[in-house]
Amino acid sequence: MGYSWFDDYLLGQATRAYEHLGCHFGKLDKKNGAWFRVYAPSARSVTLLGDFNGWNLYSHLMNKVDDRGLYEVFVEGCKEYQSYKYHIETSDGRFLDKADPVGFFSELRPGTCSRTFDIENFIFHDDKFLKERNRNFDRPVSIYELHLGSWLGQVDGRFLSYEEIAPRLIEYCKENGFTHVEVMPITQYPFDGSWGYQVVGYYSVDSRYGNPKQFMSFIDRMHEAGIGVILDFVPVHFAVDSHGLERFDGSTVYEYNNENEFSQWGSKNFDLGKDPVRSFLMSSMNFFIEYFHVDGIRIDAVSNIIYYDGNASRGVNQGAVDFIKRLNYKIHDMHNDVMMIAEDSSAYGQVTKGYDGLGFDYKWDLGWMNDTLKYYGKDPIYRSYHHNQLTFSMAYFYSENFIMPLSHDEVVHGKGTIINKMWGDYDNKFASVRNLYAYQFAHPGKKLNFMGNELASFDEWNESKSLPWELKRFPKHDSVSRLIRDLNLVYRNHRALYFEEYNPIHFQWISCNNSEQSVIVFKREVEDDCFIFIFNMTPNYYGIYDIGVPYEGEYKEIINTDKDVYGGWNQCNFTPLKTFNGEYQNQPYRISLKLASFAGIFLKYQKKSSKVTEKKENK
Repeated sequence: MGYSWFDDYLLGQATRAYEHLGCHFGKLDKKNGAWFRVYAPSARSVTLLGDFNGWNLYSHLMNKVDDRGLYEVFVEGCKEYQSYKYHIETSDGRFLDKADPVGFFSELRPGTCSRTFDIENFIFHDDKFLKERNRNFDRPVSIYELHLGSWLGQVDGRFLSYEEIAPRLIEYCKENGFTHVEVMPITQYPFDGSWGYQVVGYYSVDSRYGNPKQFMSFIDRMHEAGIGVILDFVPVHFAVDSHGLERFDGSTVYEYNNENEFSQWGSKNFDLGKDPVRSFLMSSMNFFIEYFHVDGIRIDAVSNIIYYDGNASRGVNQGAVDFIKRLNYKIHDMHNDVMMIAEDSSAYGQVTKGYDGLGFDYKWDLGWMNDTLKYYGKDPIYRSYHHNQLTFSMAYFYSENFIMPLSHDEVVHGKGTIINKMWGDYDNKFASVRNLYAYQFAHPGKKLNFMGNELASFDEWNESKSLPWELKRFPKHDSVSRLIRDLNLVYRNHRALYFEEYNPIHFQWISCNNSEQSVIVFKREVEDDCFIFIFNMTPNYYGIYDIGVPYEGEYKEIINTDKDVYGGWNQCNFTPLKTFNGEYQNQPYRISLKLASFAGIFLKYQKKSSKVTEKKENK
């Protein structure tokens, strides 16, 4: 027998294992039915049980078609949506009933069976979107991270389907200017409270919200509306439920051989040094790219991949690091328009570098997130002593391609919400959170906000409840939503805010050391698109505040977080600010402006028109 797909699988090189493993409808001797294949290297025997045979232990004993552990059987007359499991006899004579590791659909919890499903022949309508898709290095990326079950909540005790959520989410994202959504894990998981981060079915779309073709429809409709879809993926650990991957055939097929190698979450760690495990996970991610057209994969807990249990003192997990390098190389080789994103809290170098790096396109800047939120939580009286927490991110920013996240991790139980993390009383918290969001959009790097950040809710996110949409009826909260919408629109329509943002030539500090007043000023410029950003991190008000600027002419205020439409006091600069001579802050010109307490200001340089220049020359 020649080299086969199964050789690739065992060597850790397979990216399309789903074409062979799992349940596939087809024919045998001109009879309709379905093929079932499973990898169980240490099993003594495997029997297929299901609705199609009345769960009879003797109807469908699977054939061992490869001595290395591949089993298959054909079931004549098999139909869609029939439940099934593998009945596995272990090497020591025990029996286990397991869901299909490559099953494409699953029973809704508390059911634990896989279900037959014809994954083929969905008709997409997103050719135009896919032709224009790329990894967005020079495009605006503003990601709306969401949990499907709690964005709108349940209706009459049931979850809304993928198809029901899609039109409402599209309208909301378009209205508020988000370019992408990032869906928290929708691979099958048993426990609602895990939010999808403890998985049992790595090829099975979460049945809480419908079947695989409904999820295809969800993505297709998002693409038709011009919105990208990023899938959150968990390759570090898996759920220990008895029907899942743990000791799948009685042996450690997917986990470490050490029985006690549990993760910090009480789940089992994948042994990413095992080649079949690599093939299993790479194929799973590629499955969602090829069959569902996802535009990006966000890899969860990369620090726990790099280091054993995320603990640098235990050393680098070289097998896992090699897996990540292989994964990113293969995905980019097949799909050079798909983003690979790392959620990484470590200081490991070259995460987003191709040569001798891990090969990701982007890395979450969790250092920026932690430093920034700590800073905004401090009493302004003491902020001068912590000024470096605000400015330090730019000291390392160009070492990686960063995404600036304010994610779900910051609003879960016990952590408070974004607005709750702000210093001060009610009004100061709102002024500060507006300042924070403006700072996030002014800072180089792609943007990510978790659903509900735009509502400025004081209640922590709860996966079992809808977002508190009733807050939109209150002007203070609705004004924050308007600010995020306007920030998105300004961000998307000005190249200085996104083009070549990982090139330091486009960024310049104008004032970064004014710790006494806790005011920072910086410039971002691309060609003739020039912005000056000013942030006042205290409640002090300045009727006249001078800053240095690079060009002579006028500067127009595009964003001021103190505008009344954002819930502020309207201490703004309503007319263009004209320069006057006098070098200041290492700039050749200066302007005077009004700087409100906790104000975040975007100034756009107004380039002189050619007609004005001609008149001056004629004079």
